[in-house]
Amino acid sequence: MANTLIELDIAGVIARLSSIIEKSANDAIKSGDVFKIGLSVEYFLLFQLKLQLFGVTGGSLIQFLAEGLPTITTDWTKWRFFFCDERIVPFDSNDSTYGQYKLHLMDKLPITPEQFVTINPEFCAVEAANDYIKKMSVYFPPDSLPRFDLLLLGMGPDGHTCSLFPGHRLLEETNRWVCPINDSPKPPSSRITLTFSVINNAKACVFAAAGSNKADIVKRILKLKENLPAGRVQPSNGSLYWILDKEAASGLE
Repeated sequence: MANTLIELDIAGVIARLSSIIEKSANDAIKSGDVFKIGLSVEYFLLFQLKLQLFGVTGGSLIQFLAEGLPTITTDWTKWRFFFCDERIVPFDSNDSTYGQYKLHLMDKLPITPEQFVTINPEFCAVEAANDYIKKMSVYFPPDSLPRFDLLLLGMGPDGHTCSLFPGHRLLEETNRWVCPINDSPKPPSSRITLTFSVINNAKACVFAAAGSNKADIVKRILKLKENLPAGRVQPSNGSLYWILDKEAASGLE
């Protein structure tokens, strides 16, 4: 069952998201472990600026985190950042998820590049996926599914999440932690992605959305219950949060 939390505006979404992240992080750290969080990029800031030129409101996950995370109290040295999916591109590319977080987030927090678990961008998708599984194995037991403390998930206008797209064969993958994809319907075509087996084993998954441009896809997933990838995020033994502002939630009334 999803917890749908509706806030008045983007500031409310950021505050609620930051509160959930802070509690999740500090609970993990109090247990004696590092805080393992998975990051996504829904769309990049340049695209967001283009939308604003046409009067479309909204916000990106990176924007939410850049504004909200500096306000929380935590032991930042205990954080480890993973990626729910990643594009096989150089880190200085605008398409690199890690590159975008390094550019827009790292200078706002007392964290270091060593706290990010990244792909090897020189590998092909298959090699990068296998290598990422090895890197994850340092933090998760190799004989059981990884259990992230928190996954921050994005959602595309087609309902995809991570790099799991409608109708794609990877939606049914149940054995691997991380899969390569070389036929992504949106560029760049080569990527890696967490599978639903791992996503739905997380302690908590969060979608945060704001703006009128999100209203249609939010309605299709939460009200009309269309069989879209983002709607298949249902943690089997964890919590699911949809944090929306009034514009993004307008189709739920």
